[in-house]
Amino acid sequence: MDKKEALKIVKKDGCELENLPDKFKKDKEVVLEAVKEDEEALEYADASFKQDKEVFFEIANKYGDEIALYLDDADDIFKKDKEVILKVVRIDGDALRFADESLLKDKEVVLEAVKQYGEALEYADDSLKEDREVVLEAVKADGAALIYADASFKHDKEVFLEALKNNYDTEYDEMHDVFINNPDILALINKNKKWRKKRHQKKLIKII
Repeated sequence: MDKKEALKIVKKDGCELENLPDKFKKDKEVVLEAVKEDEEALEYADASFKQDKEVFFEIANKYGDEIALYLDDADDIFKKDKEVILKVVRIDGDALRFADESLLKDKEVVLEAVKQYGEALEYADDSLKEDREVVLEAVKADGAALIYADASFKHDKEVFLEALKNNYDTEYDEMHDVFINNPDILALINKNKKWRKKRHQKKLIKII
């Protein structure tokens, strides 16, 4: 059997790699074609391909926005690879949870993750939960990310306003008095029946 025939076989059924001579299980072109057809074919390839970045991306691309599931099962070498993690979190920020601890301290990686999925801030190193740029990008993507940020950001007008704009579900009492009467925030309060009622009650208490 020559390589041309082997390629023809795996293009039809990737898992047929199992029945091919060992030399084709070590042939990158054949393995790539096999996993392109069926990612399960990787089980029959030479073990070295489980740590091959090109093969990883060929399979990962098949997962689309569920790429985090593949990263979870992939070899640990990829969880420590910044290039890999950057590409993955740009597709699914939640995949940050599977990244090596060292990359949870990497601002570039975390920024890309929270831009795609704000609540990925939960997995970031504490130092980045105190980083205003990171937190602001997170709440722009999803206001709920504010719960994972350093508590001081609830007193940051710009950050808090962005969170409110992007579905941050908070109690009126959590809103800081320093900017509760800010026109932009007040406009959001007036759109929220629960907050509007609470604000009215507070005004009555002050009058009494």
